[in-house]
Amino acid sequence: MTSRRRRRRRTSTVSVLLVLALALGGYALHAALAPSDGSSAATESITGAHPTGGADSTGGADATGGADATGEADATGRAEPSRASRPDPDTTATLRALASLPVKGKAPATGYDRTGDFGSAWLDVDHNGCDTRNDVLARDLTGIVRQGRCTVLTGTLVSPYTGGTIAFTRGQTTSTEVQIDHVVALENAWRTGAQQLPHATREALANDPENLFAVDRHSNAQKRSGDAATWLPAAKGFRCTYIEHQVTVKARYHLWVTPAERDAMERVLDRC
Repeated sequence: MTSRRRRRRRTSTVSVLLVLALALGGYALHAALAPSDGSSAATESITGAHPTGGADSTGGADATGGADATGEADATGRAEPSRASRPDPDTTATLRALASLPVKGKAPATGYDRTGDFGSAWLDVDHNGCDTRNDVLARDLTGIVRQGRCTVLTGTLVSPYTGGTIAFTRGQTTSTEVQIDHVVALENAWRTGAQQLPHATREALANDPENLFAVDRHSNAQKRSGDAATWLPAAKGFRCTYIEHQVTVKARYHLWVTPAERDAMERVLDRC
């Protein structure tokens, strides 16, 4: 009996030692494979971070100049890049479209009336619940803060016509620092075929995003109703995009160009 008990004790001791050896071996293997510099935690922190910047929640002045505390950032939490800041003109296609446009002199401007002929500024022709001016501001400005869903209170514009930066604040004396330019000026459109369009089509032209850029006040005042023969953006790097938009709009709404306008467009496109 004593001998049998001793054998059982030896067997139990061997089993315990074997379990301990396996446990120690597993721990050593885990320690050898695990990173020692905290990289696992760092990776989790990086992959778990939100890819967009934080939203600016400060309100700006409203149209009456009063402070608004309900301003909110763009719904995405980030500012969309300006449509105007991404020039990628297709010069060959633009030259083909330009060649297809009729060429003749301007019709008289007699009877031209911006509101009567093209509708009031600004309409909601795309029926998204926001007027066209706020749509363009939201598209072309960065870091925007809104009041409600539509009204842009503040933001930053890099004017495509000059390359200059403008801090926009909505208000009676500040809103005009950023203006919405019709790439094909409405009076120019009126004198090159828009008189023949239905009123609803003229309203669409006046609110077509392809025909609109948010720009600095000085450039818009300087351009007035000029065409490519009389005015081009000071930022030469943007001229190809500018002419591409003019040609696209003229083709879309069946407008014509004057001989001088066509020649000016061709000179710009030849350098693109």
